[in-house]
Amino acid sequence: VVASHFNPEFLVNVKETGQVKLVDYSDLNNLRVTNVAAARFLHDGGFDASGRYFLVAANASNKVAIVDTKENKLVGLVETGLTPHPGRGANFVHPEFGPVWATSHLGDETVMLIGTDPVNNPKNAWKVVQTLEGQGGGSLFIKTHP
Repeated sequence: VVASHFNPEFLVNVKETGQVKLVDYSDLNNLRVTNVAAARFLHDGGFDASGRYFLVAANASNKVAIVDTKENKLVGLVETGLTPHPGRGANFVHPEFGPVWATSHLGDETVMLIGTDPVNNPKNAWKVVQTLEGQGGGSLFIKTHP
């Protein structure tokens, strides 16, 4: 569960269903829920650097789903390595590809960088722009310091 930076909403991953539910809490007596179909089994994730896009690992599907929390819709579904497991993920500016969000994988030793700037870098947005090879059999969680 995370909170939107744009709307009075919580984003709730319903793991087994592959749905992200956007729960509008502006009227507690009449909650409004928007369902966004993503991929199964939603696990963990975090926001891009702008705070607009929520990237969440669907680890059994080997995908990352990207939800636009301003427009309340799915904007991308990216194929990843085996069992993506980003924690909240890592945001940084790549010298060639611009703003990216990174995920590690539990099932392999790669770290994948996904472009996150549809305005200034549209050709790289919501695509794997680089795969970094690591050592060992995979990892949990990846983070950057603000």
